[in-house]
Amino acid sequence: MSGEWWKKAVIYHIYPRSFQDSNGDGIGDLPGITSRLDYLKWLGADAIWISPVYPSPMADFGYDVSDHTDIDPAFGSIADMDALISAAHNRDIKVVLDFVPNHTSNEHPWFLESKSSRTNPKRDWYYWKDPKPDGSPPNNWLSRFDGKSAWKFDDGTGQYYLHTFLEEQPDLNWRNPEVRAAMQEILRFWFKRGVDGFRVDVSYRVMKHPDFEDNPLNPDWTERMDPSFRVTEKNTKNTPDIHQFNRWIRETADEFDNKVTIGEMNLSIEQLCKHFGTPEKPEFHLPFNFRLIFSAWTKENVKRYIHEFNEFLPVNGWPNWVLSNHDQPRFATRAGAKQTRNGHLLLFTVKGTPTLYYGDELGMENVEIPPDRVQDPWELLTPGLGLGRDPVRTPMRWNDRTHAGFTKPASTPWLPLGKDASHQNVSTQRKTSGSMLRFVKELIQIRKESKALLLGDINLLENLPDAVLGYVRHHIDDSNAYLVLINFSDETVPLDEAALFSEMGLTRPSLHCLLATEGDQNEIALHSPISILPNQGLLFSFQYEN
Repeated sequence: MSGEWWKKAVIYHIYPRSFQDSNGDGIGDLPGITSRLDYLKWLGADAIWISPVYPSPMADFGYDVSDHTDIDPAFGSIADMDALISAAHNRDIKVVLDFVPNHTSNEHPWFLESKSSRTNPKRDWYYWKDPKPDGSPPNNWLSRFDGKSAWKFDDGTGQYYLHTFLEEQPDLNWRNPEVRAAMQEILRFWFKRGVDGFRVDVSYRVMKHPDFEDNPLNPDWTERMDPSFRVTEKNTKNTPDIHQFNRWIRETADEFDNKVTIGEMNLSIEQLCKHFGTPEKPEFHLPFNFRLIFSAWTKENVKRYIHEFNEFLPVNGWPNWVLSNHDQPRFATRAGAKQTRNGHLLLFTVKGTPTLYYGDELGMENVEIPPDRVQDPWELLTPGLGLGRDPVRTPMRWNDRTHAGFTKPASTPWLPLGKDASHQNVSTQRKTSGSMLRFVKELIQIRKESKALLLGDINLLENLPDAVLGYVRHHIDDSNAYLVLINFSDETVPLDEAALFSEMGLTRPSLHCLLATEGDQNEIALHSPISILPNQGLLFSFQYEN
């Protein structure tokens, strides 16, 4: 898989603490990931994205980095990372790491120097500001984790420092050219070790308003909402000069061959498409598209997002899709068991790069975490609001043995596995015809063998009932085209055959059913009247008539 490999790739997102523990301490690690590469190759993953594994005090489980060019002992060693990269490449699997540019740990040597005195050469590497005359913080910016001030007062130097997240995560000042040079050198360090790309954490938050103006109040906020939403984020998120930051990242990646940059941003598709940049000034290869994570799973929403990509995608852009991640409720929990397979059907047949969160291929749902097992600082700081991320970070289920094979029998996993791990696991589902895992693997295989599904155009179908989403994928160099139909309702829905085939440019039903989310595709014959079962999704291949 060579130039622009990310367009064809299936990216598999690994939360390393929860994937595979190799040494029995209850925490997943790099040797554990290496031991499971054959599974990922079998599944059809082309790349793995690994959440942070750098040295860290773990105030935010690795997103508070204290050394950007080493590996935390909890996850192994830099030799283990080298071995993982080599083993993955031997299986034609790319390796994408997390890059955390917005902040460091407050235990990072840079911050310790910066904090030591107002005259320290690294003072301006972070945001330090004087108090207001009454001693209060410099402005009304709020921390994303607890909704309190994003400014922490330092008694030693009499100034506040900015922390968009925990107070243990001071924000870096990317307007300082020394910071920029140091962070770019970190990217080069890992690129030279063979890393194939970076997912850039909260990329759209890195550049703050240079005048540090107050954020406007949010008139829609209520006490049951995330407390950090009391003010808008006009001056702390997606500011106009964020595109300069994007270009710094892209320019560094472009010093090397075939490296991908993925920006984390919770924006509308219209807004995120601006983060591709232009052919003359390119930015991210893949600005992450979270619309399916932050929106209800409805036909109207999905259709709108596909349409918006068609409308706003620049000539140098490429769509991408994701259903779950390490910060938000799992798709199977949000959409419900009846629609989970339809989500996968869309993910692997819609135009764009799919990212699959570990365990979603099994249909894993959120796991209830007992109060005495809660780990996530977000939940500890905002109890009762449902913001905690532990339920979506629980260990991967490998087999029906103790701890589902995640760790050694005598060990205690860092988070509970959930009651259904004994049957909802890789070993059981690999052996079970019609399982979620077998379904996802077959979908990925169909995708890999089709130029139309990998790189082709997409045409939304309009002449369908309200509950049914339909689209066609086709490519000039692929003799087969593909029809996807998804029923979002609990009712059997008849289709108007004449209208459907007329819109597709067909005069007769020359379709072959490749896959059905419900029922046996071998028993599905399209004849009048065509009907789609409740919550059923169908994938057909066909050839356009000469």
